[in-house]
Amino acid sequence: MSVIPIISQFNNKRVFITGHTGFKGSWLGYWMHSLGAVVKGLALAPNTEPNLFKGLHLEEKIESIIGDINDLDNLREAIISFQPDFVFHLAAQPLVRRSYRNTIDTFQTNVIGTANVLEALRWLEKPCVCVCITTDKVYHNNEWIYPYRENDQLGGYDPYSASKSAAEIIIASYVSSFFNPNNVSKHKKAIASARAGNVIGGGDWSEDRLLPDIVKALSGTTDIYIRNPGAVRPWQHVMEPLVGYMMLALRLSEDATKYSGAWNFGPYNQDNLSVIHLANAAVEMWGSGNLTISNDLNAVHEAHLLRLDISKAISELKWTPKMDATLAIKRTIDWYKRFYSGENVTTLMDEDLNFYQSLLN
Repeated sequence: MSVIPIISQFNNKRVFITGHTGFKGSWLGYWMHSLGAVVKGLALAPNTEPNLFKGLHLEEKIESIIGDINDLDNLREAIISFQPDFVFHLAAQPLVRRSYRNTIDTFQTNVIGTANVLEALRWLEKPCVCVCITTDKVYHNNEWIYPYRENDQLGGYDPYSASKSAAEIIIASYVSSFFNPNNVSKHKKAIASARAGNVIGGGDWSEDRLLPDIVKALSGTTDIYIRNPGAVRPWQHVMEPLVGYMMLALRLSEDATKYSGAWNFGPYNQDNLSVIHLANAAVEMWGSGNLTISNDLNAVHEAHLLRLDISKAISELKWTPKMDATLAIKRTIDWYKRFYSGENVTTLMDEDLNFYQSLLN
């Protein structure tokens, strides 16, 4: 596998990932393993069948702990015993509609769970970089056409968005109180948060995710029910923000003062697509399928228009999106078509990683 020069620096580094059994966590864990990193993860057991974690046999490639970030003692022991160079905090309750049903669990996991990760790092007596992944939904959404910048007002209409906004406040508090970049020589930690758009890619079978729902319907030849067809989101292939997280982590290890803080990772503005646009493109690429618009008068509120300003990451990290929306959708649909035709998950992942890394070399 070809390796991007900058992220080849993870070779032989010790990388701790919370949420390693989830969609993005499995992608990151496998990619880090492929780069030669020593990887340990802590997360709840996968909650879908199939799931990428098992499909990749990731438990055979990295050290895996099935546990809850809400258990501070267990989390702290896992981190301290591993002595990581880098921590990527992805564990979360990640779904808007589930947050209406499981509100307290959402706040507990996303807010206190994040505090637990940062609290555990206070016990680590060696240099360590931590990138906390939140979401594009942390911003106070004015439903306007302007992309949100990292210094725009935080908010949260729904419990999920509010919990992630609160997590950002927790992160900023820990940075100011315990991990101030001006005192990095003393505490030896560098902390940042990453706010990514709506990710797509092979291996996601989560509930209430547009492309996974479409693929599950297409593979079973059932109708596809679309809610909020006019809603616009910053869609991007999962590899795009992941390499952004890696680049941010490596820059943090060089200069905590310059690279601490919040960072947006999303597509270019022209690749912000409506739900119906993406759904129609997916059906066309699959080759069949029927779309049905769901008109649920009792549906919970979800944001209608959301865009991210990525100019900070472009100018300061030299990170840029490499795949437009059409290519991201095509590679995702092709991945699932080949999976349901019986192809090996590891082969599909390696092809995607090699393809993406060829765009960066």
